[in-house]
Amino acid sequence: MENDNQTVVSEFIFQGLCTSKELQIFLLLLFSTLDLMTVVGNLFVVILIITDHHLHSPMYFLLANLSFVDFCLSSVNTPKLITDLLKVNKTISFGGCMSQILCVHFFGGSEMVLLVTMAYDRYVAICRPLHYTSIMDRQKCIWLVLISWVIGFVHGISQLLLILELPFCGPRVIDSFFCDIPLVMKLACINTDALEIVINADSGVLATTCFIPLLISYTYILLTVQLNSKDGSAKALSTCTSHITVVVLFFGPIIFIYLWPVSITWVDKFLAVFYTAITPLLNPAIYTLRNKDIKNAIKKQINYM
Repeated sequence: MENDNQTVVSEFIFQGLCTSKELQIFLLLLFSTLDLMTVVGNLFVVILIITDHHLHSPMYFLLANLSFVDFCLSSVNTPKLITDLLKVNKTISFGGCMSQILCVHFFGGSEMVLLVTMAYDRYVAICRPLHYTSIMDRQKCIWLVLISWVIGFVHGISQLLLILELPFCGPRVIDSFFCDIPLVMKLACINTDALEIVINADSGVLATTCFIPLLISYTYILLTVQLNSKDGSAKALSTCTSHITVVVLFFGPIIFIYLWPVSITWVDKFLAVFYTAITPLLNPAIYTLRNKDIKNAIKKQINYM
């Protein structure tokens, strides 16, 4: 037998979402459509904000970055899921598996911090409107976005380094459609109970420490909105409602997966599909449908074309 410190598993096998061929064909069409809509929708939002000078404000700058992160996040697992629906043997190389782990936590961590930044932007705009332009200047916006990317990268690297320390020398079947850390750890040749607590705490703490300030900030914003005029309140409430919807849809599944003590396979798979394939599509749809400025910009582009 090889030394425990040496990784001898060269690839992992996914069990996928289901075994029924008919259902796999349906899922193939469904996820192909969703992925196309996600890519087109997010890139459209990015291009629209870049090209329309009326959208060159801090809020839309952050929204463009959110759409770009969603585009990246959806590109990590969904294409692999789609191609695997055409295969009998759903395999991924060890390097590919580690790359999935890194990218999911990199882009996921970046999006968490970016959503906090967007909440801060709305707080300043609604609660301190007279100081908004001086507080949320261009330089600060760029720094806030860079900080979100750095925190996401550090989070992803920390997760990857912990997994790379594990020896994989036996089981290689993952009951999922991508390399999720809790499932990969179960395949290690050593006891990983202590490491599982550390890794779940890392992801769970990051998600919780971002989610709680978001709830507090939006609660404070909504309370402040009640004191404003009806017109201003309606616009602010519409914007905040969109942000809150995105926050709940993104953080809900992640907190459940990493902090819920009981693991139910089909529930974990559904939530994993939700935050990796569906949420990146919902974000541009929610902001587009509920944002008057975005809708006006779209109308202008349509009329121009």
